[in-house]
Amino acid sequence: MDYKFEGLPAAERQIVYVRPVVVADLPQDLQDEIGPVETVYSVHTPDGTQVALVKDRKMAFALARQNDLAPVNVH
Repeated sequence: MDYKFEGLPAAERQIVYVRPVVVADLPQDLQDEIGPVETVYSVHTPDGTQVALVKDRKMAFALARQNDLAPVNVH
């Protein structure tokens, strides 16, 4: 199964990855700003650069799509 498919269309939008982040794992100043929430969601570029941190998964996907990005869930 090591076959390259020629002629497939290139991705129209850049992929970004959405993953849950435990608030307790974030720096204290961010924890204070976020408030009484256990989990937030980060949006990352393919090279691992975090570009956003939002309150829920739905918002992360909406933010990505509004910026012409293609969000993918990471477990």
